[in-house]
Amino acid sequence: MESHSLQVSGRLADRRAVVTSSTKFMGPAISALFTEAGADVLADDRDLAAPGAVDELAAEAGAVDILVANLAGKNPKSSVADTTDSAFKEMFDVMVYPLHRLVRVFSSAMIARGGGKIVVIGSASALRGMPNWCAYSAARGAQVAYVRAVGTELAPRNVQVNAIAQSFVENPDYFPPAYQATEEFRARIASVPAGRLASGREAAAAALYLASDESDFLVGQVLPFAGGWIT
Repeated sequence: MESHSLQVSGRLADRRAVVTSSTKFMGPAISALFTEAGADVLADDRDLAAPGAVDELAAEAGAVDILVANLAGKNPKSSVADTTDSAFKEMFDVMVYPLHRLVRVFSSAMIARGGGKIVVIGSASALRGMPNWCAYSAARGAQVAYVRAVGTELAPRNVQVNAIAQSFVENPDYFPPAYQATEEFRARIASVPAGRLASGREAAAAALYLASDESDFLVGQVLPFAGGWIT
């Protein structure tokens, strides 16, 4: 069962945080918990694949201590043979190129200010083979490789970059209530050792840890968060 004793108050006091795609994927849960923890949260929902969108966001955000790169894309399930070039490219346009733009712009400002935290909300599909999801899994895998490379590059500048590789977490995009009522969902949840979905708050708590001072020694790490599904 989810713990209700999480100590949140003050953990992000006096911090400015940006949460992207704030109404999608983990945006609502993370924005709410970070606000509860004392952060000044800019919950942004603009299309970050649009030209100039990241630069506009950075200009509006001002001095930022924490960036939560929450990026999600829905790729229809299809075989390798049926996955078109455009479908493959779309996953990178939505989840990989915006990630690089976000990190490039925000990390430069963080370095100039003496440090910061970047938390990437990724997927466990990058860590376990999922037949018929090659485009989505490839984009999520690119995020993982990116975090490991950039995390080691920016650590000497006091910017910690880490990621959460999650699945089987309640959120409005991948596990909404309507989907939880399907036979497909019941078949999938049977493969999860924990036997249930995590709540959005549980997953947001992992992001809170990576955004706080408690994680200062974590560099380029990818935290599995999937109830044992990828253990």
